[in-house]
This record gives sequence, C-alpha cells and structure tokens, in this order.
Amino acid sequence: MLELVKAGGWLMIPIILSSVVAVAICLERLWTLNRSKLAPRDLLGEVWNSIQAGRLDSDAIKRLRRESALGLILAAGISNSHAGRDIMKESIEEAASYVIHDMERYLNTLGTIASVAPLLGLLGTVIGMITVFSDIMIHGAGNAALLAGGISEALITTASGLTVAIPALIMHRYFHRKIDTVVVTMEQEATKLVDALHSERDVKVQA
Repeated sequence: MLELVKAGGWLMIPIILSSVVAVAICLERLWTLNRSKLAPRDLLGEVWNSIQAGRLDSDAIKRLRRESALGLILAAGISNSHAGRDIMKESIEEAASYVIHDMERYLNTLGTIASVAPLLGLLGTVIGMITVFSDIMIHGAGNAALLAGGISEALITTASGLTVAIPALIMHRYFHRKIDTVVVTMEQEATKLVDALHSERDVKVQA
C-alpha cells in the first residue's frame, strides 16, 4: 500500500485525505440519519393523546422539541396552533427548513469529494505522463520497461481517485434519498396534526 502511495506522487496525499473525510462523513451521517430517531413512528399518536388529555404543557413541548426532528416540527406547530391554521403551517415550514438543513449537513462536502477526487487522479496521471515523456527525451524510447513502469505509476492516481469518488457519489445519492423519504414522512405527520387541530368539524362545533 505504501509503495502505491509513493508511486502515485504527492497528489496521493489530497486523495487519501479526501477518502478519510468521506468515510468520516458517511459514518456520521449513517449514525445521525436514523429514521427511528428523526421521526419516531408513534410520536404523533403520543402527542395527540397528550393534547386530548391536557397534558401537553410548556415543559412537555420543550421536551418534545429536544427529542427528535419530528418533535421539533410538531412542537413548533403546537406552539402556534392558537394563531390559526395558516400561522401554524408557516411555523411548521420554518421548523422543517431548519431540520432539513441540519439533515443535509456535510453532504455538500461529500458531493464535492465525489466530484474532485477523479479530477485529482486525472491531474496526477497527466503529471505522470509528462514525466514519462521527459524520460523518453532523456533515455530514448528503447527501454520498454522504463516506459511501462512510468505509465503504470501515472495511472495509479486515476485509479485511486475513482476508488474514492465512486463510493462517495453512491453514498451522497443514498443520503439524499434517505432525507427525502424522512421529509415526506414528517410532512405527512405535520399535516395530520394541522388537520386534527384545525379540522372543519372543529370549526363547525365552535361556531
């Protein structure tokens, strides 16, 4: 492994650093983007039962806000439910924007690594080929072993860059798809809460 790093030249250093950062981001996002933590399945039912029983006071709303991303969104809606349906929906959308931004943390960096790593590899190959042609000028084209060795060394950076970029791109797409799925779930749960608190039936009863 060390021999490959040495053969690839100094551009192997940023490629290796990029791989370390990409692995760290993937592990952190896999831990953070846990659907059961972000949007617990039974949370809305528990919240609605608490509302019906009159147990959802300010302290309970604070706890709800801290427990999960969906809890933060529901708490924002409940806190502004007295101001009407439109204000409640706006507060939910604002909270959802914050939650989505938090879930997408580091993904731009991962996408950048997926784009830049193969370019670094290509740059290393170009530099390596320049070195090969310089050797040809000095030693001539008769030494096939020298040429083959130089070309293989030049291609090491391209292979390394692709090795980093392909998994990074796959994980980048995977995380975005996972976030989209969680966001849809949160939107459905928030809509159910708004409809439950401001349903047409409730309006008719109050009238």
